[in-house]
Amino acid sequence: MAERIRFPSTTGPELAGVIEPPSGELRGWGVFAHGFTLGKDCPAANRMCKQLASEGVGMLRFDNLGLGDSDGDWGDGSFSHKVADTVRAVEVMNASGREVRLLVGHSFGGAAAIAAAHHCDTVAAVVSVGAPYDPAHVERNYDALIHRIEADGEAPFPVGGKALTLKRHFVEDVRAADLTELIRTLRRALLVMHSPTDNTVGIANASEIFRTARHPRSFVSLEGADHLLTGKNQAARAARIISAWVDPYL
Repeated sequence: MAERIRFPSTTGPELAGVIEPPSGELRGWGVFAHGFTLGKDCPAANRMCKQLASEGVGMLRFDNLGLGDSDGDWGDGSFSHKVADTVRAVEVMNASGREVRLLVGHSFGGAAAIAAAHHCDTVAAVVSVGAPYDPAHVERNYDALIHRIEADGEAPFPVGGKALTLKRHFVEDVRAADLTELIRTLRRALLVMHSPTDNTVGIANASEIFRTARHPRSFVSLEGADHLLTGKNQAARAARIISAWVDPYL
């Protein structure tokens, strides 16, 4: 049965998470980083973690600051906060005796997982799913607000029927993020997964990540999948591939 947990973020407010325990024999543990404003219960996070757990890889998925069941204000977060809180999630799991060997990140969370792995000694393998090569790619989601944010310091950002607040420090932080060197110096196995029909984050991003990374590196095309992996069995298929690929690193 899934275990609901809460743990302090790196800035103070508590984050809400769900640990999907492995079915049958334990193979290892992992942490999942969700996309830009998606949360732990989005189809990609929920279905991938449950599928991995069914194959013996227990997973923690959690809501970032101000999303889902987590406390705090989303507008106070940034890419740097997302990376730091992913590291914190790994630390929480390790402290509970569930040593994390795998980091999986979807979309914006894929970039965060690559960055976070540099600060997680137990992590041996990283998976990016539909991730941007440049974290500033996310600016396409709010480009119409840039002038207002630059002038006023913040602007309302409607997402899923609610208005979040996008602040200048987020824009500046994501623009300053440079994933190139982090990919090049990643001393972990890396699996890049991307759909050639992804119209949100183009597959050229996967090509750049793969080209920049050193071995051991792998690439798998998620043929026919959309960016959010909402189609039937898309997320579960991706998780089955991850399960097979990660086995030597658990």
